[in-house]
Amino acid sequence: MTPDQRPEPDKESAITTATRVSPVRPSAPLGPPATRPGTPACVTVLAPAALALALGLWGIRRRGSLWQDEAVTYDMAHRTLPDLWVTLGGADAVHGLYYLLMHGVFRLWDGGLVALRLPSVLAMAGAAAGVAALGRRLAGPRAGLAAGLVFALLPVTQRYAQEGRAYALVTALVVAETWLLVRASTARRRAAWAGYAVLAAVSGLLHEFALPALAAHGVALLAARAPRAVLAAWATAACCAVAAVVPVVMLSMRQSRQVAWIEVSWDTDVLGFALLAGAGIACAAVHRRTGGSRALAALALPMLVLPPASLLLASAVKPLYVDRYVLYAQAGLALLAGAALDALWRAGRARVALALVTAAGVLVALGPVGTHLRGPQSRIDDVTAVSDALRETAVPGDGVLFLPGSRRVWAFGHEPASYGALDLALAESRQRSHTLYGTELPPAAIRDRVLLAPRVVVVREPARERHEASAREEAKEATLRDHFTRCDRTAVGTARIEVYERGDHC
Repeated sequence: MTPDQRPEPDKESAITTATRVSPVRPSAPLGPPATRPGTPACVTVLAPAALALALGLWGIRRRGSLWQDEAVTYDMAHRTLPDLWVTLGGADAVHGLYYLLMHGVFRLWDGGLVALRLPSVLAMAGAAAGVAALGRRLAGPRAGLAAGLVFALLPVTQRYAQEGRAYALVTALVVAETWLLVRASTARRRAAWAGYAVLAAVSGLLHEFALPALAAHGVALLAARAPRAVLAAWATAACCAVAAVVPVVMLSMRQSRQVAWIEVSWDTDVLGFALLAGAGIACAAVHRRTGGSRALAALALPMLVLPPASLLLASAVKPLYVDRYVLYAQAGLALLAGAALDALWRAGRARVALALVTAAGVLVALGPVGTHLRGPQSRIDDVTAVSDALRETAVPGDGVLFLPGSRRVWAFGHEPASYGALDLALAESRQRSHTLYGTELPPAAIRDRVLLAPRVVVVREPARERHEASAREEAKEATLRDHFTRCDRTAVGTARIEVYERGDHC
């Protein structure tokens, strides 16, 4: 057979071969870079997941401590489904799907604190694997491995991997939908777009502030100059996801009093966001300067910047920004950091110094920071510590007042009645009233009850009192001020436990 008579190679295999050897980036939006030899795919994905899982299981009980929001999760998840449904109609609808999920977890295994936090541990391990897979696809095996490991080691990742709230699950879902976005924008398959819409809807139902991730994805497609067909498919999927979440958003807007405690400060929130955004931009510059993939920066920067920026801007009208609400933005930072580390390693400059700095960062993340995050002092509130202090202070026959009434969360599982004290303001328990914290008596009735008690133990949180002022709270304060004397005061985290005795002396 002459050279001219040789069969033409199969077109698909030719494209594959060209992709493997050509240094030219593909034209598809958010497409993978030219494949380079490196770490096997299974190692790239499984190593970060294994690290995140190990860090999540390390000290998962946190020495028996329980954050107040976790106490709410534990209580809601243990209610009957009819009670849970009625309660969500008046409060905490934004977390309704998560409570339903945790209800199922506890029905299968009532494992206390471990069962409460294990879903978050598993979700964060899945998120670490997803970040590694994204990094591998967009910037190569080593960048993917570095991104996944960075994500697993981030202090904020370690923290929320061990909390019984929805934030880790939302992060995992947003990372998964981002992976599907990349797949759908290159393969252009309807199934991928359908999966993207479903994951986006579920993440939004778990927490409505997952929706800004959709905007970040849209900006990423624009930055990558995606074809109109891809943009149209993304817009359709995003609209379907938003439509599914809108009913929950509308209901939660009627319950906005629950987030009245949020305050946005320049020195912590805004400055913290600016530092993270600056770090991400610097990592992107390092990655691009060494010839890195444009697609990674086009995707990771919007993920890092847009969700928190949107909440900060909205906070100019009504304070809504809390960093954990957009925890998934950390995936963008991890992708950029992993790509920058890979770029510096490939550049061959000061590899020893880079290795030493990286090792020092790992030791800090696993040593002082990791140890602190697994102790009771790592959270601003410890329900167990406050409850224990209250039981040690109150004696049978004492009256107990919670200021404001929502601080009754500190007594979940150990109500004053269980050790002979009386909750003076309580009208109906949280289960009977289908509320988060129970209902309280009218102001006049609270005053009459307090006047019958010779000794009152007050559990208060001054920061909450400013945001939850009401006639009932004023009646509590006025009665104590006019008829009692404060004889003792103890601080337990943000809680203040005070002992008042009737009359003008102790």
